[in-house]
Amino acid sequence: MVEARDNSRGLRKRRKGVVVSKSGDKSVVVKVDRRVRHPLYEKVMRRSKNFHAHDEANTAKVGDMVMISEARPISKLKRWRVLEILPTGRANAGADAQ
Repeated sequence: MVEARDNSRGLRKRRKGVVVSKSGDKSVVVKVDRRVRHPLYEKVMRRSKNFHAHDEANTAKVGDMVMISEARPISKLKRWRVLEILPTGRANAGADAQ
């Protein structure tokens, strides 16, 4: 696992999201949701953004919840790196049912 909080480089941003596409070898697209309040109406809305991330081990699959961290530019679009695949509630519940 890559250490994301290296003091020599400063703090790196981390995001938690869902893999929506396995775009190529060692690459994934991660959808990250965030909640924002509308400035006028104050309704809480969900905004999402896709991040292209580098998956060195090539283990993330579509639907997996992953933690990504900022990285140096790896390719034209990839500026993030997959740190770990997080356990999800749905996957654990499905294993218990069988």
